[in-house]
Amino acid sequence: MKLDHVALNVKNVYESVAWYRSRFKVIVEYEDETWAMLSIDNCKIALTKQGTHPPHVAIRVESINEFPAGCEVKQHRDGSWYYYDRDLDGNVVEWIAYPKL
Repeated sequence: MKLDHVALNVKNVYESVAWYRSRFKVIVEYEDETWAMLSIDNCKIALTKQGTHPPHVAIRVESINEFPAGCEVKQHRDGSWYYYDRDLDGNVVEWIAYPKL
């Protein structure tokens, strides 16, 4: 397991990407009107349009077999598998596994 990304809700994805680009050396891995994935050194930040995904911390695992038993597994557009969990204080933690290429 390792930290995959932190997701922040934003009002406008394109404007937020521009803001991060103006302040940091950013590699934009993906960008559309609903979400973007940014790499800054060894960190990734997902910018998600408000109302589409909850703000969260994503923990990467090797396969969906590591997800909690009985959870509802879903698939992102990029082919990754995910499950949103909540900690004891209600913070959202995403379990994420990427397909093997």
